[in-house]
Amino acid sequence: MSAAHPSQGDGSGAGPDARPQGSIVCFATQGQGHIEGLRIRLLLADLQPLDYPFDRGHKLRSAIGLLRLIAARRPALVVMEGTGTGGGLPLLLARAVFGTRYVVSSGDAVGPYLGLRSPVVGWLGGFYERLLYRRCAGFIGWTPYLVGRALTYGAPRGMTAAGWTRADPAPDARARVRAELGVPEDTLLIGLTGSIHKRREYVYGSELVRAVRRSGRRDVAACVIGDGSGLDMLREEAGEDLGVRVLLPGRIAPELVPDYLAACDLASLSQSTDEVGAFRYTTKLSEYLAVGLPVITTQTPLAYDLDEGYLWRLPGAAPWDPRYIDALVALLDGLTREQVRAHADAVAARRTDPFDRSEQQRRAAAFVSDLLA
Repeated sequence: MSAAHPSQGDGSGAGPDARPQGSIVCFATQGQGHIEGLRIRLLLADLQPLDYPFDRGHKLRSAIGLLRLIAARRPALVVMEGTGTGGGLPLLLARAVFGTRYVVSSGDAVGPYLGLRSPVVGWLGGFYERLLYRRCAGFIGWTPYLVGRALTYGAPRGMTAAGWTRADPAPDARARVRAELGVPEDTLLIGLTGSIHKRREYVYGSELVRAVRRSGRRDVAACVIGDGSGLDMLREEAGEDLGVRVLLPGRIAPELVPDYLAACDLASLSQSTDEVGAFRYTTKLSEYLAVGLPVITTQTPLAYDLDEGYLWRLPGAAPWDPRYIDALVALLDGLTREQVRAHADAVAARRTDPFDRSEQQRRAAAFVSDLLA
């Protein structure tokens, strides 16, 4: 990697090849090996950024190292994936001391997310979020709603890059995984993937387990893919249906997730309609659509904006809302294979794909190049 140095824009909108390699630094506050680290590297691949190895387990050391890198190289732009203070505070300091411009890429509304811990932490998070966006050169949001939030808080420019799937399922995935799980071909299998953690009194995926167990049908099953502190509680929730109508394979390798989803007939997107859930798409949606699964979800903005006939929108403020669970039970009880097939056909026929990787890379390169110019 060649040494980076400040570069003066000529106003011509020159493409990425006009930039010296290393004049852009990127990093992810979740860590270089995290999926978000991979996201930002791939998103900016055409610009050949210098990838700073941020270590979430040693935030202070990583923050100091980032400042030293900026002081030594004086990059034209730093792009941060995530909003963690271990990365954001050094960028604010570098902006004040060196005049270093930076871009933030984020998939969450910081203040509301931190507010789940306590109102005070949420207020501090909101203050930090406003300051971070007000001082940035631009914002890349995982959804257009987050871009609007950043612009409202003072970000001068913004664009959307919703993310993409990492792998495709194997040709024999459906039959093979169903055989491994012991799921008959005539069973309607609902998939859900994510980290199974407990938040207050809610365990991720519990609404799907409850709905399947309450359903009067024996040909409906749920497969919740993931691991976490709430997995044992989910096993207890499944009761005698564990391994029969409720399948909990635990954590599986990321490259195998598409295989497990391909074994399903439809998917569940557990999302609240508050300021935490309403701003999100989540990476799960791209994974579901990539394997052709229609989706059951709540009445969030994405459920209207992206729907081309492949979504079921259920009432309720959150997946733990009794109204949502009741509606989910009613849906499962009356759902026909013809309806599932029609929704799956709508996935295949959709006119727009916000999760196309090459298109997002093209637009991100144009966005950052324009900022540099």
